[in-house]
Amino acid sequence: MNAANLLTLVRFLLIPVYIGLFFFEAYWLAIMTIALSVLTDMADGYVARKYGLITYVGSMLDPLADKCMMLAIVFTLFMGEFIPWQAAAAFFIRDAGMIVGSLLLHVQGKRMAAANQLGKATTVLLYTAIVLILIQPLWGVIVLWAAIGLSFFASYRYWNQVQQMNRTQTEKHSP
Repeated sequence: MNAANLLTLVRFLLIPVYIGLFFFEAYWLAIMTIALSVLTDMADGYVARKYGLITYVGSMLDPLADKCMMLAIVFTLFMGEFIPWQAAAAFFIRDAGMIVGSLLLHVQGKRMAAANQLGKATTVLLYTAIVLILIQPLWGVIVLWAAIGLSFFASYRYWNQVQQMNRTQTEKHSP
């Protein structure tokens, strides 16, 4: 296991830490855990690119760690009654679709595209919404809805990019 993949593993381990802190109502520590997860995500991407440690396993686990943390956050916010069920449902549907879609592509031997700027902007907006929800719930939920809308648009654009990339790959290998 290389250093970048080890950092991804740390992000998986931070998920139960976050959940425990949230349910013990240690919200600032929960926010700090989220921040640590984000910093670890940035570090693992940097290390992987800088030192040539990009692996197939890492390219699958990295976005899965992001999705699992985000799903844990949305779940806790819903269970703590910080967000409406409609927002949680929309978020779970979108992320479940992304996870299942990625799994299906993997099983079919097709490639995933790298994260694009729109997806990264969505992530930043989602994390901003989460912090706002815990310190200013009304504004946080408004920003969350904006982030959910942007996430569906980003997913649509992403899947078009993946389809185009795989179509091009298939055409190159056709007789």
